[in-house]
Amino acid sequence: MDEFFKNYFYILNTSFELIAALTAVFTYKKYKHTAIKYFAYFLVYVVVCEALTLYTFLIKDGILNFLEGTVFQKNYWFVNLYWGIGAPLFFMFFYLKLFNSIKIKKIVRALIPLFLISSIGTIVFNVEDYLNNYVVSNDILGALIILFVVTVYFYEILQSDKIITFHKSIYFYISSTVFIWVLITTPLVFYDMYFTTADWSFIILKYQFFLFSNMFMYLTFSLALLCCKPEKR
Repeated sequence: MDEFFKNYFYILNTSFELIAALTAVFTYKKYKHTAIKYFAYFLVYVVVCEALTLYTFLIKDGILNFLEGTVFQKNYWFVNLYWGIGAPLFFMFFYLKLFNSIKIKKIVRALIPLFLISSIGTIVFNVEDYLNNYVVSNDILGALIILFVVTVYFYEILQSDKIITFHKSIYFYISSTVFIWVLITTPLVFYDMYFTTADWSFIILKYQFFLFSNMFMYLTFSLALLCCKPEKR
């Protein structure tokens, strides 16, 4: 089983992301007049970025061998950029489309530049970590921001008549799934120091956590896109 995860983790993980992205493209016409169209863009963005991270396989004895020994030999810099910074920014933008409270919208709009400044500052003062590892502080801050906007969304549902029909809302399924995924995966960033080939037991455990978490998340997104009806905001 360990060999299976070593050899097929990236293929399986990308497959679930691709299923969600293709479903988003397939159902785009249904949701093109709703905020879900932005979520569809995000799913496609994730697949494209994940594909780009695989450039590392083309470095050793490949067409990108000129990158061997450079700071771009590893793809941490790109993952920190597209996911560590890109994902929180997207979810803040996405939930701005859903919130009703003007006060909350102002808070989230203020958080966007603050998060950007904080992320850029972290990179500038921790260039070595940015290039060679996942930036834990950015991951945690991004996770807290995502949990914040999702929690506010749940609170607004509880305070409105939408609580009666929440089970029909695609926004509810997306929010619930993202909330659970963040709670499951964020604690793993504290153990990234053990993510080396010297400890394959931890690597396999992390692969398993992320594979099943991503399978749950992206398949839920796909089912929600297929089964729910569009809601105009």
